[in-house]
Formats: sequence, C-alpha cells, structure tokens
Amino acid sequence: MRIFMLGWEFPPFISGGLGTACYGLTKALNQLGHEVIFVLPQVVHGTESTHVLLKTPTQSQMSIASFAACEQLGYRAFQDPDMKNVELRSIPSGLSPYARPDMYEATTTTPGELHTVIDPVTGQLVQIPQANAADAPTSVINASKPAAQSSGHYGGDMFAEVHRYARIAMQMAIGEQFDVIHAHDWMTYPAGLAVAAISGKPLVVHVHSTEFDRSGEHVNQRIYDLERQGMQGATRIIPVSYLTRNLILRHYGASPEKIDVVYNAVEFNGENGPMPPPPSAIKRDEKIVLFLGRITMQKGPEYFLAAAKKVLDYVPNVRFIMAGSGDLIRSSIEMAAAMGIGHKVLFTGFLRGDDVARVFKMADLYVMPSVSEPFGIAPLEALANDTPVLISKQSGVSEIITHALKVDFWDIDEMANKIIAVLRHPPLQATLREHGNFEVRQLTWRDSAQGCVDVYEKMIASRR
Repeated sequence: MRIFMLGWEFPPFISGGLGTACYGLTKALNQLGHEVIFVLPQVVHGTESTHVLLKTPTQSQMSIASFAACEQLGYRAFQDPDMKNVELRSIPSGLSPYARPDMYEATTTTPGELHTVIDPVTGQLVQIPQANAADAPTSVINASKPAAQSSGHYGGDMFAEVHRYARIAMQMAIGEQFDVIHAHDWMTYPAGLAVAAISGKPLVVHVHSTEFDRSGEHVNQRIYDLERQGMQGATRIIPVSYLTRNLILRHYGASPEKIDVVYNAVEFNGENGPMPPPPSAIKRDEKIVLFLGRITMQKGPEYFLAAAKKVLDYVPNVRFIMAGSGDLIRSSIEMAAAMGIGHKVLFTGFLRGDDVARVFKMADLYVMPSVSEPFGIAPLEALANDTPVLISKQSGVSEIITHALKVDFWDIDEMANKIIAVLRHPPLQATLREHGNFEVRQLTWRDSAQGCVDVYEKMIASRR
C-alpha cells in the first residue's frame, strides 16, 4: 500500500510526542512493507540532518508541471537509509508544532514581503503580498471552483500559512500514485481535505490532540473550525485513546461508526547502560522527581510544583527537575521562587536525544500531571528506561498502563502522598520499575502501524 502522509515534524526535528509518534508509525509501516510519502511543512537541511539523504525527485514521480512548480518553491525530497520505502518531502513553511497564532505572528515576515503560492486550479506560481489575517481563507479551496473564485491572498498569520501548505501539498499530489491519505492533527487537515478532493482517495485524520486539550476553556474558534471540518470531511478518524474518542463525539459531532482508536507505543531498544552521574547541582543523597514535557497549561506544571512543595515539607532531600520549554516556563520559575522551593527545582530547558534517556535514568520517579492528555508517550519512555511513573487519570496512556500510580491532576495532596511513598519505600519503587518495564515491552509501533493499516483497508473496502 502507498500512503500520502501529512505531518508536522519528523526526526531530527522533534518538538514533542507528535514527532515521536510520526516517526514510530512511519518506521513501522516501512517494516511492514508499505510505502510512505511523508510531507513536512519545513525545509530539512542536509547540513542539519545526519540520518537523511538528499534524493533528487524524477519527473516520473510527479507530473511535469507539479515537479517544476515544487522545485521553484524550494521543494526537496529526502530518504532515510534505514527506511527504504519512505520518502520525506519538505515544503518551505513557517508552520511549527505547538505554536499558537499569537506566537506565530511574532515570527512571520514583515508586511510588504511577497509569498510564492500555487494556484490549485491552474498550477501556476504566483507571487502575492502579505495581507491581513482577515484576508486569509477560512476553508479548504475546492479544486473544482474556477480560478476567479479562489482566494489568492495569503496573510502573514498562522491560518494563512496552513492554507498555503494545503495548496502546495495539493499541487505535489497531482500525478502521484497513492492509495490513502493520512493527515496528522489540525494544521494538516486542510491539506488532507484538499488532496482528497483532487485525488478521490480516502482520507484518515489522526487526532493526537484537540483544541480542547491544548486550550481548555479558551478555545480558538478558527482552530476548532479546522479540526471539525477535518473530522467531518474525513473517511475515518483515528484518535490515540478512548479519552480522545469521547471528546470527539462530545464536541465535534463525528459519527462513532467512523472512529477507530489506535494507541501509540514506544521504541524499546533494550539497552540499559550504566547510571549516569547526576549534574553538579544535585547532591548524591538527593532523590530525583522528574517532570518532562512542554511547560504549558495542558501539562499541569503548576500542580507538579504545588505537590513538590508538599513533598519537601516531609522529605527535604529531593530535587525536582522540570525538563522542557513552553509558554509557562517563566511563570513556573516565578511560582517555584514564590513558594520558597526555587533552590530545589532545576529547570533544564528542552532536552533531546541522549539527554532524554539520561534524565530518565537519573530519576527515581517520573510524574505526568497533565490536565488533559490525549495519550502521553513520555510515561512509556520512562518505563522503557526503568523509571517508575505517576500519571494523571486524565490521560489516554492510563488506559493501557497497569503498573503505574494514577491520580487526578488536581489532587495535589494525593499526588504528594504517592511521590513520598515511592521515595520512602524502595520495594514499591522496584516493583513499579520491574513490572512497568515488562509491560511497556508489549506496546510496539508495529502493532500501532498495523492498526492504521487495518483502518486503511477498511476505507478502501468501503469504497469498493
């Protein structure tokens, strides 16, 4: 089977769990013998990427017009030597995972600069000036509309860039051969709908997170509209947990018959090296409790700090590590200082690669106090590194992990009690570690990929 996949990020460009999931699924699909064209909204520079090779596309892979247009736009194709059936195609774009509209506006080009876009009907390259956000299109452009009716003005805001990405992806798909379209999260839904419209191929949208997870009560209406449009227009929907499935049914009006839950997994290499020495700021007799994730409302950093304060009242020789970046990092630092525990909380910033494994191996306990977590790959990574976990009941991963401590995110007293129990009782810690590590070995990306393939086959069979 050949899959036209639209995603936000792919190693070595990782911002969070979505990139990890995209990589794990794609690698497993490759191992199962399926072909993947993975379209990225960014340029993968050969000098920055050590494990992907520049691959010059041929005109046989794309229509001549599509090939020429995408070349002029800076389109590049790459291939990972370990994934022979996967081709990465990057689209020049400022889209970034987890960015918010206001954050995006601060990093876009200045007014008056020109954007190069492709008219989805004529296939011609057009240069147009930036416009105001109000001029940005709010729905996927229907390829059947005459050119005169299609909006050609793309603004400098995030939503304009989302639709620009959709136009280029649609152009790239012309002349391509594929069986299904697979779009990951809201930024790629318009592109998925556009490609489905011109190709007639079935579309599955993969819901890793929703606007209700990311924003709580302060939902961005335009993001919600794009999510709803994608879910309503897709042939099938893949949420990463039943928690997310229920949220989709409650807020997006999707038919339950078109939803198939496919859990995420973890890459387990079975290599457990020696325990790394702690950083100089941490004393050797101190226990380490870890928070690793984006420091933002969805992840509950304030509940972690509130529980830390209570723990330190009873167990003073504990160091709390907050690894990650996000819009609440400054307020979290200020909160720790105001609570009088600033000297006991270490903020590392964003970690990647070997540093992630190192901090997991150092920790006596990993805590994920998420307010709303569609899945949560980090607890699986912790267990794979022999670190016991405490997770919120408001997480999808809690549906499949048995050997983990669980608590309501808002119950900081119970969170503190369970942290203290693990730190004070080595047998409990050892049991959680041993059984959790065994349990996580059963969760493979190959099974997750097969779940996606089952959905693909269901879509194709329904078309017949």
